[in-house]
Amino acid sequence: MATRPEVGWLEVHAENYMGQGAPLRALERIRRDYAISLHGVGLSLGSADGLDRRHLDRLCALAERIQPRLISEHLAWSASGGAYLNHLLPLPYDDEVLDIVARHVDEVQSRLGRRVLIENPSSYLRFKHSSISEAEFLAALAQRTGCGLLCDVNNIFVSAHNVGLDAETYLDALPPAAIGQIHLAGHSANDADGQSILIDDHGSAVTDPVWTLYARALARFGPVPSLVEWDTDLPALSTLLAQARRADEILRAISGEDGRACAA
Repeated sequence: MATRPEVGWLEVHAENYMGQGAPLRALERIRRDYAISLHGVGLSLGSADGLDRRHLDRLCALAERIQPRLISEHLAWSASGGAYLNHLLPLPYDDEVLDIVARHVDEVQSRLGRRVLIENPSSYLRFKHSSISEAEFLAALAQRTGCGLLCDVNNIFVSAHNVGLDAETYLDALPPAAIGQIHLAGHSANDADGQSILIDDHGSAVTDPVWTLYARALARFGPVPSLVEWDTDLPALSTLLAQARRADEILRAISGEDGRACAA
């Protein structure tokens, strides 16, 4: 707010601004200078209990007030029996779950009056009885509901390492016309039961293999608004801006157009 850096847009977690007070006033000030994207973490689109309509009402009120360029949520569930679990939990991928998620996405888009982007999660396990791959599930969801997709390149890289996916095959299964945004982030490596596990922690710089996968994604999807997520162990602003510039440079090199990336 003090330096007004030259970035195209910024993204915030919607749930941090659903109350009144200083945070919302600060966001309104930032909104005067930058386009804003709202990234939700609490709709629990995969919950069999149905959506929390009070939460959806709060999201709609925030969207009306801020007028964001983009609104996104995760392919996950995080609430059960009225309790919020503060985690983005995995789903099995089959026709029954697709019906549930599609119904909830339809409800959210109808209530907001606009398209919502659905983000692929980072994976640490897979359900044995899943009959649809994650990328095919997302493609079917987009076709059925008209929603867009938020392609998190770091999540694809993390999932590929953790559960044995092929990252490029995953990208090739996503419909280019549905991709409305790309996320980039850092991750950490941990050992669990003698195995190396990557954790999508948004606490470090984007790694070189993820930058390479980002270039591969842009070559397939075209110039897509791209965001660098960094929300733990925050560095100096100059470090964030350097990450955004690198994303812009890759975008321009691939597409020949002006960059539209930013760090948040």
